[in-house]
Amino acid sequence: MHTIQTLLIAGAVALSATAATAADKGGISASTLQKIQKSYHPTAADTAIRNALAGTDINRLALNSQAANGFDTNFSHRVPSKGVTNQKSSGRCWLFTGLNVLRAQAMREHDLGKLEFSQNYSFFWDQLEKANLFLQGIIDTAKLPQDDKTVDWLFAHPLSDGGQFTGVADILMKYGVVPTEVMHETYASNNTSRMSNLIGLKLKEYGLQLRELAASGAKPAALEQEKTKMLGEVYRMLALNLGVPPTEFTWTRRDSRGNAVDTRTYTPQEFYKEYLGNNLRNDYIMVMNDPTREYYKLYEIDYDRHAYDGSNWTYVNLPVEDIKEMAIASIKDSVAMYFSCDVGKFLDRERGVLDVNNYDYGSLLGTTFGMDKRQRILTHSSASSHAMTLVAVDLDADGKPVKWMVENSWGPGANNGHLIMTDRWFDEYMFRLVVDKKYAQPRTLEVLKQKPELLPAWDPMFAPEQ
Repeated sequence: MHTIQTLLIAGAVALSATAATAADKGGISASTLQKIQKSYHPTAADTAIRNALAGTDINRLALNSQAANGFDTNFSHRVPSKGVTNQKSSGRCWLFTGLNVLRAQAMREHDLGKLEFSQNYSFFWDQLEKANLFLQGIIDTAKLPQDDKTVDWLFAHPLSDGGQFTGVADILMKYGVVPTEVMHETYASNNTSRMSNLIGLKLKEYGLQLRELAASGAKPAALEQEKTKMLGEVYRMLALNLGVPPTEFTWTRRDSRGNAVDTRTYTPQEFYKEYLGNNLRNDYIMVMNDPTREYYKLYEIDYDRHAYDGSNWTYVNLPVEDIKEMAIASIKDSVAMYFSCDVGKFLDRERGVLDVNNYDYGSLLGTTFGMDKRQRILTHSSASSHAMTLVAVDLDADGKPVKWMVENSWGPGANNGHLIMTDRWFDEYMFRLVVDKKYAQPRTLEVLKQKPELLPAWDPMFAPEQ
């Protein structure tokens, strides 16, 4: 009996010593836990809030009902647009946004009543080009160890349905465009995850095979030949899921009154040249507001492109006021823009409004949330997550922006499928804008002459937009 008691006492002493050791190393000791527990003094309000949160979405309880009062939805300047698209369960916001920007241009310049470019057609080529980018990247890094940072990043990101404006430029400049009725959406294009995951799994398998071939002494020509066979299999998988892209098609052009103007046969490249013709790599610049990095400086992100022979994402980092100046000039000239932001923050979906006052989490939880934009970026609390088409700004009597509006790609909804954002929200959660160079300030154009600072592909600020 004494032996058992002795063992229990010894065990308790050892446990106490372990707890003390844990506290010494930064763990929560018993005494620390007591202090934490005693610091909580629940009030009647705490009990009511706890009961409410037990069965209610926190956004419903934190909703600031006063924010909606007197909210004006009128805009002083708006780019004409028709029709709202729907990316459904896919991460193709970057593609929908880019095509919507160009659609508005084509409709304006050619007096078209209705037009939508086929997202499925461009997505097919995007996925094939990304597959080649991955496989060629594996060949280029074949002499590096498997745990090299670049090699590891490639295998972690063989394929994605997300992207940004460089993908629009890479794909459209090479493959052209077609109207949506020429290559319709499929289940897989509207629900991309399963297809992309399976092709990505196959690409990882191919990547290991290419590294093995290179290690065995295979020549570049042999590796290229093997890569071409692999891409043939990827093409087949894409064709089964998305259909076969047309090489030519017949299309009737109708004016804004619905009258048939002409009927012609085009290749996708001819159609792009006829109705758009933009040099997407040279006519536009991407600007960004990232307060964690130096302003008025040019940056380039390694491997952040959609085609191996395409262009890396290169951008000018600017104060938000400079970006607003360009955006206002473009909207006043009836030119829509590619715009991306952290759309999930303070979004009231029912009203279609982005406003930092939409939800009062601090009052509900009895605390404060005090980080600024720079601090949120540094702590991975905020980053660009979604691309949309910037189409409107509301200016006050002094010419200062009060609010902005974007055409979204989530189908019909509040504001006829558009989101309205307050100017303060724009300051806090806007990140990227693609704008025609003719609206850029001289100082911004001077920055383009710099040699860009190369940033790594795995920088968290540059995840593909979904």
